[in-house]
Amino acid sequence: MSEPAPTDANNSEVQIAAAAPRSVKVWDPVVRIGHWLLAGGFLTAYLTAEENQPVHVLAGYTVAAVVGLRIIWGFVGTKHARFAGFVRGPRAVFGYLAGLVTGKSKRSVGHNPAGAAMTIALLLCVGGTAISGMALLAAEEGEGPLAGFIAAESEAAGPVTRSAVEHDLAEGAEMSEEGGEEMFEEVHETFVNFTLLLIGLHIVGVIASSLAHRENLVRAMITGRKRGED
Repeated sequence: MSEPAPTDANNSEVQIAAAAPRSVKVWDPVVRIGHWLLAGGFLTAYLTAEENQPVHVLAGYTVAAVVGLRIIWGFVGTKHARFAGFVRGPRAVFGYLAGLVTGKSKRSVGHNPAGAAMTIALLLCVGGTAISGMALLAAEEGEGPLAGFIAAESEAAGPVTRSAVEHDLAEGAEMSEEGGEEMFEEVHETFVNFTLLLIGLHIVGVIASSLAHRENLVRAMITGRKRGED
């Protein structure tokens, strides 16, 4: 028996399948899990800063570990995870942003230039938040991985501070300690505020790029898959 001739409906389905954009794997598990751990860790630390110190500290350590892993992965990871594969100069970043406004931005399979710049900025700011937080913990409680370093620095700076303010030894040491805590607290709060600003810009950028390129970037960071080259 001869096979039935293909119908117009069958031909249409074949044409639609051929025209459908090809989905490719872009984000590996390290990038995806690290992204959401970083977001969740920072949010947890921010919400527990005043209420639950043990959880706050644990969240801070988690953030620091994820940032460290992501930096290493940026040199040895998969194609789209490596810094060399997506970091661009200021001209490319501003050119992409201008393209978003005019509707002529060029789509990237991996990070677009603005997204790449945001990735680096967030890693630096979140990393600075974690390190300054550990320094503050060491100064206030004498705990954490930086406790020994902060204590050594305080002892070395003690005589200079006492001489400068012309106080007795006990009072000078107390003032030096309080000044160190205030400095670390100010640095930590500055990093937190910058990070919050970057997160807001990041969310706006994700929405704008998703609309401009008709692609759900949030879903892509969950599944790891994006549309292939246009």
